[in-house]
Amino acid sequence: MRPQILFPLFADTSALPGVGPKVAENLQKLNASRVLDLLFMMPVSLIDRRASPGVAHAVDGQIASFKIEIEKHIPAPRRGLPYRVRGQDDTGFLTLSWFHARPDYLMRQLPPGETRIVCGKVEHFNGEIQMLHPDYIVKFQDADDIPAIEAVYPMTQGLASKTLHKAIAGALDRAPELSEWIDPGLLAKLGWPSWRAALTALHQPTDLMTLEQESPIRCRLAYDELLSRQLALALVRIHRRSKPGMALVGDGSKVRAILDSAPFTPTGAQTRVFTEIEADMATPERMTRLLQGDVGAGKTFVAALAAARAIEAGGQCALMAPTEILARQHAASLKPLLKSAGLRLDILTGRDKGQTRADILAKLGRGETDVICGTHALFQEGVEFKSLALVIIDEQHRFGVSDRLKLTAKGARPDLLVMTATPIPRSLALAVYGDMDISKLDEKPPGRTPVTTRVLPLVRLEDVITRLGQLIKDGGRGYWVCPLVEESDKVDLAAAEERYADLKARFGDCIGLIHGRMPAKEKERLSLAFKAGDIQILVATTVVEVGMDVPEASVMVIEQAERFGLAQLHQLRGRVGRSERASSCLLLYKSPLGETARKRLETLRNTDDGFVIAETDWKLRGMGDLLGVRQSGLPHNHFARLESDTELLEIANTQARMIAQADPDLVGKRGKALRQLLYLFEQDQAVRLLSSG
Repeated sequence: MRPQILFPLFADTSALPGVGPKVAENLQKLNASRVLDLLFMMPVSLIDRRASPGVAHAVDGQIASFKIEIEKHIPAPRRGLPYRVRGQDDTGFLTLSWFHARPDYLMRQLPPGETRIVCGKVEHFNGEIQMLHPDYIVKFQDADDIPAIEAVYPMTQGLASKTLHKAIAGALDRAPELSEWIDPGLLAKLGWPSWRAALTALHQPTDLMTLEQESPIRCRLAYDELLSRQLALALVRIHRRSKPGMALVGDGSKVRAILDSAPFTPTGAQTRVFTEIEADMATPERMTRLLQGDVGAGKTFVAALAAARAIEAGGQCALMAPTEILARQHAASLKPLLKSAGLRLDILTGRDKGQTRADILAKLGRGETDVICGTHALFQEGVEFKSLALVIIDEQHRFGVSDRLKLTAKGARPDLLVMTATPIPRSLALAVYGDMDISKLDEKPPGRTPVTTRVLPLVRLEDVITRLGQLIKDGGRGYWVCPLVEESDKVDLAAAEERYADLKARFGDCIGLIHGRMPAKEKERLSLAFKAGDIQILVATTVVEVGMDVPEASVMVIEQAERFGLAQLHQLRGRVGRSERASSCLLLYKSPLGETARKRLETLRNTDDGFVIAETDWKLRGMGDLLGVRQSGLPHNHFARLESDTELLEIANTQARMIAQADPDLVGKRGKALRQLLYLFEQDQAVRLLSSG
């Protein structure tokens, strides 16, 4: 149950003074339907209203306050012109102007002969000093009602700024003093205010530094938000480990057979990571581990070793990939490795129907299939395993959480290994995968040639096509990637179909086209033709980003590369350089280049380290859509900025793990305060895992 002290914060905004149905409706447009939403509404900027020069000394564009005597009202001479009020101080005259004015209201506010304080933006126009639509008009004795520094919020049509400020002030009045959940030593060391004091200072600032990255006020609120999430993940992790899984211990024979027959020596990183995985699998607690590795780092080989260990222990393994191309690619890579250990592999996708599907399912149910690769088809109704012990999910960010749960539900709490070829910045990994152990493949297998990356303007297109002609003549292979499938009137992007037609007219049938809208069988046919060399240049959309493994391909051309994200460009470049032959990636851009796009392309040209690229991408794009973060469950943050709050996140992660170990049911004095924190940031699911409710 949510603590009673928090009830007022989860009430509708209509419970606040001055918030009627219309105002409440407008607040909903700002995603503020509850009192808490108003408290958590981060200002976008601050206005400094402390300047108070004489009228004659006012600077154009300055926001300032003036004490003036009202001289006269000048009604608009005709429609479309402003209603004006003239006033003065000891130094000069100030004209106040309004369009669509209510003269009777202004006459009451600004009676001639009386003194008023007016505040707003100063403009110099036609030799006059003016103020259009003053922000504040108050009597001299009420001058303190004008805030020296004022928060500015996102706005929506129909909602006045003063109305929103009043609603937020009403929300602050409802904010209770809560027990402190931050460790006292940490709080003293960092010099942060209490939760309520920080909220008050955020919405009623007295310092222009309030919204700055290092401000104690913002840091306190950002830390609370990060701690709530990290604590929720830590509790999920402990809860998951408290329920027994299967201890997968084997005799090592099948793992040894794969290692002995492999055509290469595993890298140090592969050996280290598999040691971490097999140690996890050997415990009775359920493994949940994220394996991240750069393009070509050898994740599939590690997956084969993990599968062999699960099968040694008497279980089966399922590997789920987001696309049929990738599922079949995994099957093709795994088959020779598993065959050397006498293991049986099958594949199941949406394409398998009727008797073919029935035969695959029958073998799976009888335990005659050791490893099955597939797509979403693996967790459909009717798919039954004899003993599912290990689930491997590739490119997890392309699946919903429910997909993962549906597949793991096919076994008795099987171990889980999640793989991604997109290196993840540490801050993002903690935020999204904080409930998992993380392994990193940071070496590439020998025999891979570094890819030479060049950045070229589109005016060099003919030179690139000429070079492609030479590649074809020499019997080579390459990719040409375009951002869209067909021309769009709205977006000026090169179309794959148009580029295909152009290249085919020049070079004939050695040019192929593949894109996401094609039937799966046609995509597979083209992939095999490219692999066999019948097609030499494959024009494609980003469908080739993952799952294409053609070592003979040595050139990657990416047209309008400035339109792609850094991680995506890195993935595409990883399609070449898969053998000892010299490979190159040509990034064609359309001038002029924006600053962010220029940095992206320069980063790609200067490094092939996926982890460096991921960190740069994260900084350039901010929250962005790195990794498809919405599917990854990345929460919307009110105060925290994951890309720059790395230090706060690290502290929150460390504290959360210590709390979860020391008081996993949150029953101590601080534990009860932490429950309030979890409810405050709506981590209710974590609270439900606590054994005491």
